Amino acid sequence: MGRAQRVKQRVRLSAADRRLQIVRTAMDLFARKGFDGTTTKEIAQASGVTEAIIFRHFATKEDLYSAIIDYKMKERRLQVQAALDEAASRRDDRAFFTRLAEAILDHYSEDPCFMRLMLYSALEGHRLSQMVYETHAAEMFQYLTRYITQRIKEGAFRPIHPRAAVRAFVGMAIHHALVRELFDPQQKHLKLSNRQAAAIFADIFLDGVFSSSESSGERPSGRRSLLERKAL
Repeated sequence: MGRAQRVKQRVRLSAADRRLQIVRTAMDLFARKGFDGTTTKEIAQASGVTEAIIFRHFATKEDLYSAIIDYKMKERRLQVQAALDEAASRRDDRAFFTRLAEAILDHYSEDPCFMRLMLYSALEGHRLSQMVYETHAAEMFQYLTRYITQRIKEGAFRPIHPRAAVRAFVGMAIHHALVRELFDPQQKHLKLSNRQAAAIFADIFLDGVFSSSESSGERPSGRRSLLERKAL
């Protein structure tokens, strides 16, 4: 029996399910072998389809990259955005930045495949990592910049460079996630849950950006430091 006949005899999936299967398979291969080391033939074989089926769903590699981004980023970003919007509406800075850090750490620990995918893409000069940055990452960067700018105008934060502040905070969380996943998976040097790490990072960041009026005297509701909360 030829390969084409064996493929036909396999369970037929709906177009949407087949598309999702191909995306998941491609992600796994890209994360393990890199982009240069993965061919559409290998993706087809691992998916149990012909190359013609691959190209029927994804006419170009750009289409496949976009599908990967949508699959991995869109739903998670909307969930995180809702939680941040709620904290921002209450001007609860500690909840805002703790939730942000926790979302970043959860993303890396729950989906190491996507992390490897991004690293391969950046190191090999592929378009995928740039597409992620230009869409989801850039939108979140602008959102966080606007929040910090607003809090500076309101007098809650001291005058700082909003964009540099965003890079500093997000970088703190990402660095911790990368070190943990790549070099210290057993957490021998620093053992913290994602929630604990997020709370600590938020404390460190906010204690550095609160205005003098905010940092002196009584802290507003929701802005107790981690040590203060442990003492309660």
